[in-house]
Amino acid sequence: MNSDTAHHSRMRQTAPMTEDAQTISLAVNLPLIDTGGEPGFIKDFAQAAEDLGYEGLALPDHVLGANVENRPDWGDRNTSADFFHDPFVLFGFLAACTTKLEFSTQVMILPQRQTALVAKQAASLDVLCGGRFRFGIGSGWNPVEYVALNEEFSNRGRRLTEQVEVMRRLWAEPHVTFDGEYHQIDDAGINPLPTGRSIPLWFGGHEERMIRRTAELGDGWIMLAYPPDDSALEAFETFRGYVTDAGRDPADVGLEVWTSVGDGDDDKLRADVQFWKDAGVTHITLNNWYNRPPHTRMPERTAKDHFAAMARYHELVADLL
Repeated sequence: MNSDTAHHSRMRQTAPMTEDAQTISLAVNLPLIDTGGEPGFIKDFAQAAEDLGYEGLALPDHVLGANVENRPDWGDRNTSADFFHDPFVLFGFLAACTTKLEFSTQVMILPQRQTALVAKQAASLDVLCGGRFRFGIGSGWNPVEYVALNEEFSNRGRRLTEQVEVMRRLWAEPHVTFDGEYHQIDDAGINPLPTGRSIPLWFGGHEERMIRRTAELGDGWIMLAYPPDDSALEAFETFRGYVTDAGRDPADVGLEVWTSVGDGDDDKLRADVQFWKDAGVTHITLNNWYNRPPHTRMPERTAKDHFAAMARYHELVADLL
């Protein structure tokens, strides 16, 4: 056995055994890029997900999209042609249409938004949906949005760290005094406060600095960069080490991955769920429109196709969760 093989073997052994693994929460991502965001579709899709047994509904976030006609080298990133509802508005609408679904942003680009305003919006949503909000945040990749929103792109990671502290204080305390590098609050607070005086903060991103920031501050990590193989186990092992280094228990920090019916046949999809469960993943989100490696979107794009794929996937894997 060579050193690489031995290393991977040890990683497999550190993953929790199947019989001891915790249950997995299954969510589905709204496919608005394919379907658009007509209110009737959004309501029907969310209620269908809830009726099928999905525990969560996820939504990505972009405020502006670049016009690629003037940017020939833009690549396959999101553009002005892609449909994005504002997550706070959409989830506020769905709070009155559902009773059990957990709403999650995956992810909201926090540093391009005003912190106190986001804290207020998140708290209002949390109250309106009865505490069913899990707040996924990230630093983003698109300077076009930052410039248009009058925020600095180059220091977004450092500002995000301070934003987390500010938001958690605003959610927990009726009045806050804060004098930081980027935020000043003089004995003021938001009202309403969240139902539990806090909102779970999950981080997305895969650069070293963001992974360490997640390990220090996050309630969970939304991991999209690795397929269900040894590369993911190695990433989880590294992340858990960072969590421990930060003086925290890795068992208290969740792990989320995405999947798609386009990722393989039925046997492959079931095997993937079992792999993630053995690896200690706590949340899986079905995202059938996302098409960046290692994920493969499903080829169909109609609303009918997305309803059918959502139902098929839940029936296929429900017994494994």
